[in-house]
Amino acid sequence: MACVARTLSIPFLLALFFVAEVSGSMNVESYKPAGAEGSVPLKECPAKCKIRCSATSHKKPCNFYCNYCCKRCMCVPSGTVGNKEECPCYNNLKTQDGKPKCP
Repeated sequence: MACVARTLSIPFLLALFFVAEVSGSMNVESYKPAGAEGSVPLKECPAKCKIRCSATSHKKPCNFYCNYCCKRCMCVPSGTVGNKEECPCYNNLKTQDGKPKCP
C-alpha cells in the first residue's frame, strides 16, 4: 500500500511543481492590449506612426510629433485619426496653447 501511495505521489508532486512554476512565471502586469499605453516597443514607433500619418498631406510634422508622443507614451492609437481614448497619455500631451500635441 505504501509503495502504491509513493508511486502516485511522485507524479502528483511533479505536476504540482510544474503548475507552480508556470503560474509564477506569468507576469499579469506585462500584458498590454493593442493600443494601450506601453504596448508599443520603442523600435516599433516609426512603423506605427507611418500608419497613423498615412492619410495626412503633412507627413513630416505628423511623423515627427507621432514619434515624439510614441516614445513618451509607448503607444499609438489605432487608425489614421481619432481613437485617442485608447492611449490617454498620447491624448493628454498638449502644446503651450492647450492644443493636442499628438496626431
